[in-house]
Amino acid sequence: MYICLALKYIGCNFILQEYRLLPIYFEYDFFMRSKKTKNNIIIITLLVTLFSIYNIFIYTSDNKPIPVKLNPEASLGLQIWQDNNCWSCHQVYGLGGYLGPDLTNIYSHPDKGESYIKAFLNNGVKTMPKFNFTEKEKDAIVAYLKHIDSTGYYPNYGARFKYSGWVEIKNKHEE
Repeated sequence: MYICLALKYIGCNFILQEYRLLPIYFEYDFFMRSKKTKNNIIIITLLVTLFSIYNIFIYTSDNKPIPVKLNPEASLGLQIWQDNNCWSCHQVYGLGGYLGPDLTNIYSHPDKGESYIKAFLNNGVKTMPKFNFTEKEKDAIVAYLKHIDSTGYYPNYGARFKYSGWVEIKNKHEE
């Protein structure tokens, strides 16, 4: 039925007549509808058109964000992090599991750091499993956590909300 409507309004009546669909569709003609229904169809068509134009503009623009590049050691740390499903228990920037602590700024924490992280990786505690990482793997995970730590704060207590809805955040690079 909707295909018939589309064919009729783009001027393809000959297709409808050839397949004997034209008489079936006349009862659903756009001009025979109520004013409220016509207005709803026009509004929905306008919204879908604007949404499509907006998406074409956004997704075809050249102003794409520059992806964050990890060094090879941090990249290996990310791979180990994902392979061992660390996201299930730990959070980074508040995203992840709730069983373990948030590890966003563990590298720069005054009481913690590289040796603290390495000690926990192979020893484990109550709910953290005991892993058997090599020294290279531990260094890679520390490099990954160091990279995360260098990108910002969580929670960011220096964030300010603007009236426009945007949030200004304090980054580590702006100190």
